[in-house]
Amino acid sequence: MSRGVMLMSGGIDSPVALHYMLRQGHEMTCVHMDNRPFTDDSPLAKVVDHLEVLRARYGQKIPMYLLPHGPTQVQLMRETDRHVGCVLCRRFMWRSAERIAVREGATFLATGESLGQVASQTLSNMRTATASVSLPIVRPLVGFDKQEIEAVAKSIGTYEISTRPGLCCQAVPSKPATRSNLVQILQEEQRIDVDQMLDDVLRHATVL
Repeated sequence: MSRGVMLMSGGIDSPVALHYMLRQGHEMTCVHMDNRPFTDDSPLAKVVDHLEVLRARYGQKIPMYLLPHGPTQVQLMRETDRHVGCVLCRRFMWRSAERIAVREGATFLATGESLGQVASQTLSNMRTATASVSLPIVRPLVGFDKQEIEAVAKSIGTYEISTRPGLCCQAVPSKPATRSNLVQILQEEQRIDVDQMLDDVLRHATVL
């Protein structure tokens, strides 16, 4: 099987998606975008505990890169249109994951996204966000509804971890765009130095 890079949050979906990829025999490396100070320590703690459960279940190391995402959020909030902030944020997450994939010799990216659950996961926004990378993206949960995902999470022992109290991302705009187009997003990105921002993120990456 091939090697992939999974974007991991502290939520319910990503550990379930990782479970399916591991069950199929893929070798996975995880990336967690550390969104502090726009959240608290709980997302990272949840991801660490998710990986402990899945490492034990599958007998794999499952390395994880921790990347600072808070400074990127600050710059996006200051210099770009807040309404498309979630799409811009997601594009930086994908780009960061792709750079880790190149470093690790991975051939695909993966995520716990399911269609339409939140603003960044509408078909329009998913298409615009993933246009930022060239590696293929696997979404094992794309057609699942929330109840189906929760049922799997409970069966593999990650649901209670995911639902522990914690602070949601405070960088989400009050009215996030549910539709976006690539021309608009590229215009917004002309206001910032994308490559320099990515270089800064990767320079401060740590492996857990």
